[in-house]
Amino acid sequence: MTAPLKKHRGYHAGHPWYYLLGGDIAKPKQILNLVRLGDYRGYAEADIKAADHKHEPKRSSELRKFQRKFEADLKQDLSRYRALVRQLHAERAQEPPREPLQSCNDTHTAMSLKFSHLINDFAHLVYLDDLLSRQGDLFDV
Repeated sequence: MTAPLKKHRGYHAGHPWYYLLGGDIAKPKQILNLVRLGDYRGYAEADIKAADHKHEPKRSSELRKFQRKFEADLKQDLSRYRALVRQLHAERAQEPPREPLQSCNDTHTAMSLKFSHLINDFAHLVYLDDLLSRQGDLFDV
């Protein structure tokens, strides 16, 4: 199991200053584990829940449509996240953070945003996996 994410100097990984101050870069498995430990279901929770309340086969069809969308989002977000990780490593190697810190740059902001996108992608997919593991109502009674 991967190590849990911890705040770095008062900031969590969803904040740009976390990266500016030299916080550890989360691996995708760490982000997934963070989601599994919590109860957050993503920004589309209400839409997914509405689809879950439909009767079969419409329920499964809509849930699978959501699943395909969020799998595609995850793939795209992981690709961008990995590129940002490489960029942040290069920037840190070139010029480590020094005090006093003035402001974060575009890479720090992009890292925090992409971290949040991955949280949402994983939250949606974990929620959908749970819902799709159960059989919905076959009859409107």
